[in-house]
Amino acid sequence: MSDLSFNHKKLSNRILFGMGLGLVVGILINLFIAELAWVQTFIIDGLFAVVGEIFVRFLSMLVVPLVFVSLITGVSSLSDPSKLGRVGGKAIALYMLTTGIAISLALAAAVIVKPGIGANPESSVEREISAQPSFTQVLVDMVPRNPVEAMANGDMLPIIVFAVLIGLSIALSGSAGRNVGQFFADFNTVIMRLVGFVMLLAPYGVFALIAGLAATTGLSTFEGLIKYVLLVLIVLVFHATVTYSIILKLLTGLSPRIFFSKLKGVLAFAFSTASSGATIPVTLKTVEQRLGADNKVASFTVPLGATINMDGTAIMQGIAAGFIAQYYGVDLNIGQYLMIVLMVIMASVGAAGVPGVGLILLAGVLAAVGLPAEAIGLILGVDRLLDMTRTAVNVTGDAMVTTVVADSEGELDRDVFNDESVEVISHSS
Repeated sequence: MSDLSFNHKKLSNRILFGMGLGLVVGILINLFIAELAWVQTFIIDGLFAVVGEIFVRFLSMLVVPLVFVSLITGVSSLSDPSKLGRVGGKAIALYMLTTGIAISLALAAAVIVKPGIGANPESSVEREISAQPSFTQVLVDMVPRNPVEAMANGDMLPIIVFAVLIGLSIALSGSAGRNVGQFFADFNTVIMRLVGFVMLLAPYGVFALIAGLAATTGLSTFEGLIKYVLLVLIVLVFHATVTYSIILKLLTGLSPRIFFSKLKGVLAFAFSTASSGATIPVTLKTVEQRLGADNKVASFTVPLGATINMDGTAIMQGIAAGFIAQYYGVDLNIGQYLMIVLMVIMASVGAAGVPGVGLILLAGVLAAVGLPAEAIGLILGVDRLLDMTRTAVNVTGDAMVTTVVADSEGELDRDVFNDESVEVISHSS
């Protein structure tokens, strides 16, 4: 576990360094040599544009296989007859509820604060906005006529529906289903490794995208970007501290203060790794030994949460979609907002708990409302800090739901929960 944490921390530092270096290089070019023809041709439109576009294409390349395979794996597992019942139903309902609240808070904040207003697009990204079908047509189109065509076109909602149906069919097909399920589980492992490979390119992609943006964009865009970062952080903190506290208090009567005080170590680990999946062992130990949840509940709800509970990612995607739409001067209609809510809630089931997955899924969300995937470059440079923060929010949600479900099933030791003298659990174990 320590090696995994070290690698993620090293990658995080490299991405932050690439962002800072790209910002400095881009500003220097903008101030002193941007008018030179060879700089524009070979550096800005050449090196920066090519490297940045290649990285964005790598991200876009992963959207369909990541969601499809992860969703099949997750649904076929959580639909296993031995895991069905009250615990599964309560956990899934709570995870979907908190994700719905998260994306609603995010979209409301983006509409009210309008972080993208005033940051007008310049030559760095071309405006390509397509007309969108009505929301009723989107509901009809959720059922694909041809799943292969949907995958080829990157139509996310039909892909999600098809993957859910495949996952359910695998779970209900006996030994044949188990064989196919194992194939997808192995395939999912391969896809996760591929995601890791792509994220190794992130420092270079971030450098090129930020340098190209800084070299060609005025100060107003960065002012808007600062508003975006602050807004995402504020909504993340609000959701974690207020929404989760209210749900915990209303459904269990337990103290949110004690809950958060015992979760500090988990939050630090989640923040440093930016991976809900990597944090599962630490989360499990904490909710069992420090919060008092029985293993029969925690062993199911915590891994399930790492798979389908992506509240932090939902907040980022909601605010990012609003920011990018405002950047391009596009007014999203009610149907498109509802589409974002629906897609984020459904896609959260397929969002693996590894660093950078939120950006990959964001490409699908942008495409669903007719915004260009290249616009990810506007926020990519600052996303690592936000990725670490939203992972901490996701893990907090996993622990909260586990506590609530365990308490409702009589599987929570309240004496352990309320005992603030319980020793902190080592992260290295």
